[in-house]
Amino acid sequence: MSHSVIDVSVSAEELRRDYDRILREADQHPIAILNRDQPEAYLLPVDYYEQLMAYLEDLEDAALVREREAGPFVNVSIDDL
Repeated sequence: MSHSVIDVSVSAEELRRDYDRILREADQHPIAILNRDQPEAYLLPVDYYEQLMAYLEDLEDAALVREREAGPFVNVSIDDL
């Protein structure tokens, strides 16, 4: 069986039968959707997904800063702007 980093999991069949309850219980935590006892998908609450996307964007921005911190730089006079 593969390792899942998610603490809560439900079967695909259980999700079909009781979607509303499972979604309520998800609250702010992802849920692994299992198919034959293997993770097949993850159900993420909207707030969790948006925080995750913001975090990834911050990581990408930080990588870009590190990439550009050594230059090359262009000297510009404030009067030229």
